[in-house]
Amino acid sequence: MTTHSDRFLRACRREPVDVTPVWFMRQAGRYMAEYRAIRQRYSLLDICRTPDLATEVTLQPVHRIEVDAAILFSDLLLPLEPMGIPFDFVKGEGPAIEHPLRSEADLARVRTFEPREALAHVLQTIRQVRQALDGRVPLIGFAGAPFTLASYAIEGGHSNTFAHTKALMYGEPAAWHRFAGQLAAIVADYLVAQIEAGVQAVQIFDSWVGALNAADYREFVLPHIRRIFEAVAGRGVPTIHFGTGTGAILPELREAGGDVIGADWRIPLDEAWQRIGFDRAIQGNLDPTLLLGPLDRLLAGAGEVLDRAGGRAGHIFNLGHGILPMTPLEHVQALARYVHQYVPA
Repeated sequence: MTTHSDRFLRACRREPVDVTPVWFMRQAGRYMAEYRAIRQRYSLLDICRTPDLATEVTLQPVHRIEVDAAILFSDLLLPLEPMGIPFDFVKGEGPAIEHPLRSEADLARVRTFEPREALAHVLQTIRQVRQALDGRVPLIGFAGAPFTLASYAIEGGHSNTFAHTKALMYGEPAAWHRFAGQLAAIVADYLVAQIEAGVQAVQIFDSWVGALNAADYREFVLPHIRRIFEAVAGRGVPTIHFGTGTGAILPELREAGGDVIGADWRIPLDEAWQRIGFDRAIQGNLDPTLLLGPLDRLLAGAGEVLDRAGGRAGHIFNLGHGILPMTPLEHVQALARYVHQYVPA
């Protein structure tokens, strides 16, 4: 008998479940009044660095929404600071890197570190969340992938073209591979430390890798991602591989690794699953902006995703990317309920 507490993990392993499990990227965050109240007193980085606060925020959506998993409240850029790449969050603009890495010499100055020391507060949060959840739902840990972390460090923040990153990648391939390899080693170690601390699944966010075509992905990214998945294999936890705009490179993502491959809303779920292969689980893939529209349209969109999954074992319902800050909480609650009550036609 599947219970609420193991539904998500069973789906990751493509085992039968009673209902489709659901969780949401950025399910803890600005669309929740409880989170906004904490943010009035503390910065995002303060919350990430304070286990009591990060624990409270991680649990907020579990108390209010029928989610089948909690995801650790943290930020994928946290490993950059101990590498000697300081950053901060600029209001309304997102993360900003103080001194973007633009040359081979900049990359050569980057430091390696021990996550169990430099990011001990994250591991403490994991232990506290596991204790507070008391088996109610599993906890997902995560880290940023080398391309996404590198692109933030090189661009200095978010980018639409990734021009600096690609110029460095094409112009200094040896330096790129050294840097990506360094990031892969740190991310692998960080995820292993999270698993040791108690997370029950891990997601690798390669949020911006959809900026690459298949040939570039294969040359500049795939070997480094594969190294991360190989490092966490055999640790007894499912792995999720997520990116946006990846419709053209889903077979390559699958080849790089992951028990579950995330798909975004730009490609129908059944088509995405076919490209990935039905021997992997799939996560997705509702457009997060549908949550801003009328409820009937939102639920019709969710129904279409579930219809396309066709009741096949191994579907985890999620959005194609994170919940947007202006999303009404009631819509998120209604969506989770709908997914759990859905009966295939």
